[in-house]
Amino acid sequence: MVIFKHVVDLRKYMSALRTKSAKVGFVPTMGALHEGHVSLIRKAKTDDTFVICSIFINPTQFNDKSDFEKYPVTTEDDIEMLINAGCDVLFLPSVDEMYPGGATTVRGYDFGFLEQTLEGVQRPGHFHGVGQVVGRLLEIVEPHYLYLGQKDYQQCMVITMLVDLMGLKGLNVVICPTVREQDGLAMSSRNRRLTETQRSRAGVIYQCLVSIESKRESSHFSIVQKECMDLLSTKGFEVEYVALAEADTLQPADDYLKDKAMVALIAAKIGGIRLIDNLVF
Repeated sequence: MVIFKHVVDLRKYMSALRTKSAKVGFVPTMGALHEGHVSLIRKAKTDDTFVICSIFINPTQFNDKSDFEKYPVTTEDDIEMLINAGCDVLFLPSVDEMYPGGATTVRGYDFGFLEQTLEGVQRPGHFHGVGQVVGRLLEIVEPHYLYLGQKDYQQCMVITMLVDLMGLKGLNVVICPTVREQDGLAMSSRNRRLTETQRSRAGVIYQCLVSIESKRESSHFSIVQKECMDLLSTKGFEVEYVALAEADTLQPADDYLKDKAMVALIAAKIGGIRLIDNLVF
């Protein structure tokens, strides 16, 4: 695996690669890698792409400064994991390299409704930062395939919209299934900050999602929603939302809709650590 820290060097390398007509698969990350990230690398390898992964903890997408400061940095372990997964190139830029003129000079995007619901409400400015950094990375890497994990459902929708806004017609967005622990907890870099007690309780988030799906024929969502919120609170969570929406648009739904794909979404904090998850049905 080749590691690049500077845009100019990566672009020179990519220019030479394109003369060989290689298909490029790109996996953007903020590091603290886990099996969920590795599954994206493996999917890209399965699709016979030349795989590039980036590790960059983007300061512009953190609306909570303390959350940014506490984000785990495990670069050496990440590199070993990427090598073992068969990644071809790692892009490891600094903040100055990504935003040479400052973040305010990087183009922003308007994601409309997607910035005004759920994560957009709970994390003001978050998707503006996501758009900035992913847009910049796509301009640098110019991939043919972009691999994302479904755990960040709303973010996947935002990035898919970003690709359209940028006019990248030749870029295929591939959304891969959420990888889970044995108790159903979605794998996340934040999980490693959980205490043993918090970790033992965290699986209840997935239990709630399964409950929301299983009761779609027998109960009104408002009843199931309250049951889930009460259960999460009992387990020590501060609930931000337990929501139901149309899977294709993220438009909120007060109750289950027949003949439409739905997505249940949960965001909750335990010990100040924010966890999110979703389930499509």
